[in-house]
Amino acid sequence: MQIQINPKSIAAGTISAREALRESQVQGDAPACRHVFLRRFDAAADATAQAVDRARDAGLPLPVLAGVPISIKDLFDVAGQPTTAGSRSLADAPPAVRDSTAVARLRAAGAVLVGHTNLTEFAFSGVGINPHHGTPRNPCSVAEALIPGGSSSGAAVSVATGASWAALGSDTGGSIRIPAALQGLVGFKNTQRLTPLEGCIPLSPTLDTTCAITRSVGDAVLVHGILSARLPQPLRRPLRALRLGVPSTLMLDALAPDVAAAFDSALRRLAAAGAQIETLPLPALTDMAGLQAQGGFAAAEAWAWHRQRLATREADYDPRVAMRIKRGAAISAADYLDLQQARRSWIERVELAVQGFDALLSPTVPITAPPLAPLLHDDDAFFATNALLLRNPSVINLLDGCALSLPCQAPGTLPVGLMVWAPALCDDAVLGVGLAIEAVLAGA
Repeated sequence: MQIQINPKSIAAGTISAREALRESQVQGDAPACRHVFLRRFDAAADATAQAVDRARDAGLPLPVLAGVPISIKDLFDVAGQPTTAGSRSLADAPPAVRDSTAVARLRAAGAVLVGHTNLTEFAFSGVGINPHHGTPRNPCSVAEALIPGGSSSGAAVSVATGASWAALGSDTGGSIRIPAALQGLVGFKNTQRLTPLEGCIPLSPTLDTTCAITRSVGDAVLVHGILSARLPQPLRRPLRALRLGVPSTLMLDALAPDVAAAFDSALRRLAAAGAQIETLPLPALTDMAGLQAQGGFAAAEAWAWHRQRLATREADYDPRVAMRIKRGAAISAADYLDLQQARRSWIERVELAVQGFDALLSPTVPITAPPLAPLLHDDDAFFATNALLLRNPSVINLLDGCALSLPCQAPGTLPVGLMVWAPALCDDAVLGVGLAIEAVLAGA
């Protein structure tokens, strides 16, 4: 961004909320933001920004996010706006009568809501392609169009380009962390139960998590506190006091050379700073394929939500998305109950295996952002790339855990994400480790 926008600068009067909004809108109108916004909330955003400036000028106390521009993934209801999930099949959706709970919390915290962002239709892919509304380009490459990552594609690009300070999104199998990793941003997927899903179009209620993309771990802590309506207390411990595990099963397989180099370099820097890093086998991860063989929770639960709409409006769906949803038709009630039980057993085994570690470290995804063009029309290439992108981050959703992706690439290279993760309700520990790692990688 051309000017410094953050809650502190607005509260201090260094920049007005209206100036911050104008900068957001300039960036949102730029070519780098093509296909990012499905609808803008310019009139409402201007009214909010003016109200913030009047309150500050009057010396009134400001809420924590007062005046900062935040984008909203087009899954979350915003009062007075339709919610269409990036789908032509919902083009006639009526305006929402009230905010989703997550949006209401951001609004109450003073955020300026700037618009609904584009996404993979119904959030059902990690690539970020949308054939209905166009696909945002990854702003990390000007010479060649690269995928943005998904499903929160527009959300991430809005942050990367400066069209928003932070972006509300969802993460079902990596939909926050994948685009964050591919665009050099921070994505925090909290333990699912900590943040509200009310007023959000579901993909998989078992796995969906309301969370956000930011530029720093500190900002992730701040936004998570708003979304979870709690005061996060990141456990700030020196690196020399941390025991960090690196699972060797599955998550290190088939790493692209640039990802392997960036990940290894980050581990060396952390070890040099005093962190105790141990490689550990995690054989339970080999069971992931079996748990997802029929399409898993996403297919079963998406089929339940979409089956009646598909019967009448399948022609309005992305064929790739419709195909994945329809896999759920073959999953019986008995299969679904068996899957729930198998998941509980699997979580117990993984949690037992990682006891004693402060957090686990893995590459967020095993590749950097690939070119967009070959994936637009080649189904085999698309589904192979999608499976690769989802492989590592989906572990944490199935685990009901929490994870933070932060950039670890060398300067001048394509972004690579380092994922810090742990089982359920270890969010503050993960955030604390993330703050420590971010400081080391930034050279602080």
